[in-house]
Amino acid sequence: MIIEKNERISIREQCELLGISESTYYYQPQIESVENLNLMRIMDELYLEHPYYGSRKMTAVLRRTGFSVNRKRVQRLMNKMGIVAIYPKRRKQSYSKEHTIYPYLLRNRIIQQVNEVWCSDITYIPVQRGFFYLTAVRDSFSRFVLGWQISNSMDTSFCIEALEDAFRYGKPDIFNTDQGSQYTSNAFTSVLKSNEIQISMNGRGRCIDNIWVERLWRSVKREDIYLREYRSGNELFKGLHKYFHHYNFHRPHQALNDQTPSEIFRQKMEEEST
Repeated sequence: MIIEKNERISIREQCELLGISESTYYYQPQIESVENLNLMRIMDELYLEHPYYGSRKMTAVLRRTGFSVNRKRVQRLMNKMGIVAIYPKRRKQSYSKEHTIYPYLLRNRIIQQVNEVWCSDITYIPVQRGFFYLTAVRDSFSRFVLGWQISNSMDTSFCIEALEDAFRYGKPDIFNTDQGSQYTSNAFTSVLKSNEIQISMNGRGRCIDNIWVERLWRSVKREDIYLREYRSGNELFKGLHKYFHHYNFHRPHQALNDQTPSEIFRQKMEEEST
């Protein structure tokens, strides 16, 4: 717990002791109208169930359930939430023409080790009076969540913070993301290059290429976010800290023969060191 007025220790020092960034402490949620926040919540739940819904289908479903919305409004909110239908198609993506787009390196690749491939993505997280964005770095073999951060904007800095947090567990051979501006930026790719990590990016409109993280978002939202209904960024951070600990160390995965990500990660690291 952070004490705002403390003559003996500053906010920055308290954040360092708690292992959180100072920017996280000061985050305020993004603000939209109450009507739009409710609409975005429903759209996010629809997207979890039907990730192939584009703006046209999403608009039709919302109208059938009683919402008076047009496609332009739905497109704006989907763009703000950072969601897009998962299927091969041409679409406008948020990246700068000055940024380099790297090839997808995982096609037909069988991942056999921890720290062979890491992946990362950003997702929309609602709270009672607004919303945040969550990014996470995940080991593709063990499903272990190596680092994560929240932000009130889709900037690059919180993605870099999550990546640098993940480095305490090692470094991957390949790092895979989508073609979002956060990941194609020179600030982000330079961190990967300086650590001699190969850069892999999904094909445009191919969110399915990063399916490891997409499955993580489904688990986070179904098992925590939509059950808790967090009121603030501070509550959200504490809740996610608890959830990711549970996810890594206590939650068995059927795909891992009912072992936890931490067990698989530790076992493989021990095998590689012998």
